Amino acid sequence: MATFGIPQISTGDILRENIAKGTELGKTAKGLMDKGQLVPDQIVNDMVQARLTADDVHAGYILDGFPRTLAQATWLDTHLPIFRETPPLVAVNIRVDEAELLRRITGRRICLACKHIYNIYSHPPAKPGVCDIDGSSLQHRSDDTEEAFVERMKAYESLTAPVIEHYRASNRFREVSGEPAVEEVSQSIITALKALRGSNPKL
Repeated sequence: MATFGIPQISTGDILRENIAKGTELGKTAKGLMDKGQLVPDQIVNDMVQARLTADDVHAGYILDGFPRTLAQATWLDTHLPIFRETPPLVAVNIRVDEAELLRRITGRRICLACKHIYNIYSHPPAKPGVCDIDGSSLQHRSDDTEEAFVERMKAYESLTAPVIEHYRASNRFREVSGEPAVEEVSQSIITALKALRGSNPKL
């Protein structure tokens, strides 16, 4: 995260990178993600553990989209102190209305060249299907469909909602609204993180 000078580790990005490279993990993940299903916990846990051995995480990191199941959260609580000496984990949940989530997901378009993200409803490119920055074609991800969204929400209710309650029961949790403008949401997250970490600006 640029504000704190630490990396943002997205399990979704790691999986999509494997999909683009055509690895065995990528092939397995694509079939599941296209249906809105979650990749098995052990695969995701192994990916995160491997990523957290990199040199760039010594000052801290942001886990984006992980843990997504209670089993992943329990694994992280148990294993994090073993392979990485860091302060206790803190969690921030970004809350967004389901109808707005559907609009954001189905309207999302991504430039594969520069990774810039657009939304055809709220932040469309100047020319449909073309990146404003480099003129590359925009991609509509295969899992950004209404059908996949419905499956994602089912998975959320059964698998991810318990994770929120897991952290809510501790003093390591904050929740912010994801409805306002990006800048306002970002500031709310930063404020929450600083409150959770105390006065340490580096968290």
